[in-house]
Amino acid sequence: MTGLVVRFRIDFARHSSLGPGKILLLEAIRDSGSLSRGARSIGMSYRRAWLLVESLKESFREPVIRASRGGKEGGGMSVTSFGDTLIRSYRGLEGDFAALAERRLRPISAALAQRSGSGAASVRRAIRPRAAAR
Repeated sequence: MTGLVVRFRIDFARHSSLGPGKILLLEAIRDSGSLSRGARSIGMSYRRAWLLVESLKESFREPVIRASRGGKEGGGMSVTSFGDTLIRSYRGLEGDFAALAERRLRPISAALAQRSGSGAASVRRAIRPRAAAR
């Protein structure tokens, strides 16, 4: 069942959620050391990235990111240990959901209509637990 895509968002409370966009942004910030470079690397506008970071700041008592002031080399942004916990927890749950969906939906996948030009090699698979790869 190679074409399975599972997407989910966790709503902790009203106006407090965590989903694939915020997690991808946190990973990009962690990897690049910058909000602007991280956003650019995933094709997200700086404004959208800034809004998502602000949403994360308002959602949790623990800091998710830490900004450093500009200077000779300019400022930066890093993910805190709590932010890393968010990433690991979300990616772990994502892997669990993918495995469960794979098992539960196997009988249904046999009934899927084959579309011309969309063989197994061209099917996009969104669920790739990143935590295991790192």
